[in-house]
Amino acid sequence: MNLENMTMVREFLILGLSDNPQLQVPLFLVFLLIYLITLLGNLVIITVICADPRLHTPMYFFLSNLSLTDICYTSTITPILLRIFLTGDKTISYVGCFLQLYFFISFGSAEVFILAVMAYDRYAAVCDPLRYSLIMNHRVCVLLTAASWILSFLTSEMITTSVTRLSFCASNVINHFFCDLMPLLKLSCTETSIAETVLFVIIVLIPAPAFLVTLISYIYIISAILRICSAEGKRKAFNTCSSHLTVVSVYYLPAFCIYLRPNSTYSQEQGKVISLVYTTVTPMLNPIIYSLRNKEVKNALRKVMGR
Repeated sequence: MNLENMTMVREFLILGLSDNPQLQVPLFLVFLLIYLITLLGNLVIITVICADPRLHTPMYFFLSNLSLTDICYTSTITPILLRIFLTGDKTISYVGCFLQLYFFISFGSAEVFILAVMAYDRYAAVCDPLRYSLIMNHRVCVLLTAASWILSFLTSEMITTSVTRLSFCASNVINHFFCDLMPLLKLSCTETSIAETVLFVIIVLIPAPAFLVTLISYIYIISAILRICSAEGKRKAFNTCSSHLTVVSVYYLPAFCIYLRPNSTYSQEQGKVISLVYTTVTPMLNPIIYSLRNKEVKNALRKVMGR
């Protein structure tokens, strides 16, 4: 990342979620519990998938990568938030702030790409089941996963570099609970229209097609399910993708509320609340959704716990 254009700002002050001293300990306990559940839930998913040979399939290979992404994603945000609650120290260095932004965008983008790959996997399973093992062979799965991670870090590199070229000189107070993209654009004391244009182009060229893959895959999946004659057949076909569809909905809805709006209409208070959903709640819910709605995962979990 280009950190040469540093201005008079050497550190930022993150306001966090509340200035009320009486709320700091309760908030610390709540978010510590959420973080521990997130880590435990996703580690359990990864362990179960690795331990049970019956889950060594493309869908669960991608699911283990999604769980790894969730662990990294929430670990980029939550530990610093917990430190703020516990110690009251709200400062973060200039470099530390942009490193947090870099990894936040990296793992957030990785989630978008992996969800798209999982949607394509479900499309192949529902719409072309006879050729599924040929389409989603081991080599293809590894290449799709590797491409997802490479593109995510490439996207983050371009976006973060464009933001570091801005000047931060008037104020160093970030009205948020982490170094997010929109609050930093608001904080800049230079014109951000060029940076916003660059960001828009990057998003259109890289993450947006991944979302389109997810959307188009589910259009074909729903169309194929509706053409199935028997109710039992429809139920089985829907069960193969219901967990992933739920995760996609939980992830994209709050993200759209934040990023698909003009910068001039961005509300930092609303941004805090919505950001809490996709940075802390969604990574916690993903393993719960797959555990409760997927019989294979539940059976494998019982088997591992029985051992």
